[in-house]
This record gives sequence, structure tokens and C-alpha cells, in this order.
Amino acid sequence: MPLYAIIRIRGTVDVRPDVEATLRMLRLHRRYTASLYHSSLPGIEGMLRKVENWATWGEIDVETLAALIRARGRLIGDKPITDLWVAENLKLLGGIEELAKKLVEGEIHYHKLEDYGVKPFFRLHPPRGGFKGSIKKHYKVGGELGYRGPAINDLIRRML
Repeated sequence: MPLYAIIRIRGTVDVRPDVEATLRMLRLHRRYTASLYHSSLPGIEGMLRKVENWATWGEIDVETLAALIRARGRLIGDKPITDLWVAENLKLLGGIEELAKKLVEGEIHYHKLEDYGVKPFFRLHPPRGGFKGSIKKHYKVGGELGYRGPAINDLIRRML
């Protein structure tokens, strides 16, 4: 059961209302925001098919997830997530690395950490070096949209 990292690539112009509602449910309100969801959640595959012309997704690994949380994870009030905060509030003495491991294994769901004051999305930079293909074509045909598998890790590292 992989953990999907979902990144919104395209903006808000000409978005159909049903697609916009699905993007809101995935907490992807603007360009270059990312969210994390497990593939085992009911309905997630259908939601991803609905937004495949606006976002890209793939399986994130533990190292990239730890780097993402360390660099871009935020608490309410725009405070960064630190190892000390994770140890005190989530009782994970291994800090962010242990949190990342438990997220990938499915023991913790990132969007449910909202009860602890964690923002359920990540604001990212545009990718360093730019996109490799068109943001209007699918990844399979040389673009950037849709499912990209483990290649999402390279994109996330360029967007930190």
C-alpha cells in the first residue's frame, strides 16, 4: 500500500467545478502544493483519475518524505515541524525520520495530523531546472501530468 505524493501542476483557469471540488478535497488549492494520501483510502484512485489533467502523483520514499517534512512541513501559525515537536506531540522519539517511516508504512495518515495543528499540505517552489516536458501532456507521452510512479521523488527534491 504505497503512500502517494500528489502535486498540483496547473492553475485555476478553466477548471471544471467537479474537478475544482476534487482538488479542494485533496487540499490542492493552488499551484505547486502537495499532499500525501495512502492508496488504500476509499475513492482515492477515482479522485486521482478526475484530477489527472491538473496534477501529478507517484509513490514517495522515506528519504524524500523526511526531507519534504523537514523543509516544507508547517504547523498552524507557519511554524516549521521539528524533531523536538514530533517527539513531544506525537511521542515519536526518532523525530521526523521515524514519522516519515510510519507514514510510508501506513501506521499514520498525514491528513489526520491536522488535529495536532499540522497543515495537511506542503507549499513547494517551482522545480529547479524547470519542467522536463509540457505541463499540458501526460507523463507517459513526455509531459508532466498524471501518474509518474517513483519519479515523483526527483520532482519533489527539485521543488524543495
